[in-house]
Amino acid sequence: MHKQRCDWCIGDPLYEAYHDLEWGVPVYDDLKLFEFLTLETFQAGLSWITVLRKRENFKKAFDNFDYQKIANYNQDKIDNLLLNAGIIRNKLKIKATVTNAQAFINIQKEFGSFSKYIWGFVDGQPIKNSWKSMAEIPATTALSDTISKDLKKRGFKFVGSTVIYAHMQATGMVNDHITSCFRYNKL
Repeated sequence: MHKQRCDWCIGDPLYEAYHDLEWGVPVYDDLKLFEFLTLETFQAGLSWITVLRKRENFKKAFDNFDYQKIANYNQDKIDNLLLNAGIIRNKLKIKATVTNAQAFINIQKEFGSFSKYIWGFVDGQPIKNSWKSMAEIPATTALSDTISKDLKKRGFKFVGSTVIYAHMQATGMVNDHITSCFRYNKL
């Protein structure tokens, strides 16, 4: 039986599985939110499928996205990551991940959890859009602009509005499945 999907994932089994099982599902767990934020950071300027294909390598390289450990990475660890061919070896993005882990922990201290902070921007509920085609879906919104500015103010790096909107889509803060997609009404 053929499932109607969003156009961006069609034709690649890994992409389709990600679309069908994860993309747009609301995420409230801080560890998972940090994972997505890290992966979105590395995706900046690249395609999501590139990052998705390296996801398990990232998970191993970055201690299962344990932000407590990552916040304490020293230069030796950063140097080792730069030698890891299984990940995207961008020095600025690797350093940003360490900085972001530290800022992430500061937000947890202030708000009780990163989830409370980030979901507070949408009153804890996903925004359900009604896009009929992929062409209608924006790369940024006024809300992603606001969140991006706030994260930058709190010390985060590589969190431009496009990265943040992609993060919002991935973690279900917005439902951007097109209306004809089988996942649209399930979320």
